Amino acid sequence: MSSIKLTSEVETVINEHGEEAFPNECCGFLYGDEKDGRLITLAVPVENSKEGDQRRRFEISPFEYMKAEQYAALNNTQLLGIYHSHPNHPAIASEHDLAKAMPFFSYIIVSVMEGKAVDIKSWKLKDEERVFFEEEVQTQVTQ
Repeated sequence: MSSIKLTSEVETVINEHGEEAFPNECCGFLYGDEKDGRLITLAVPVENSKEGDQRRRFEISPFEYMKAEQYAALNNTQLLGIYHSHPNHPAIASEHDLAKAMPFFSYIIVSVMEGKAVDIKSWKLKDEERVFFEEEVQTQVTQ
């Protein structure tokens, strides 16, 4: 099983954003590097721009993606993925998540039950296939 490492600050940002957005889905970008495995050092919340029911779907505008790529280039970091929440639902990637996924990215999902973040999982596309596999999430305490 491949793994993804999150700093404790990143995990806190994701959990808190999920709780604040509840009962709607939250979303944001994940930045870091792959010098020694995939390490996420920054999570940046963005607005869920989904029209309609945000309790079951999220959307990130093309403009926000462009800003995220620019941020990575200007700050010597890599855009490595996206996070979002599943309100009152497990942190399991859905068929909709799979349909929207891009190769290379990690997709972190936080399960928020009744307003409280309870589980976090990461998913990534298998090479050349439209199938997710789970990445082991490891939290790394920073000094």
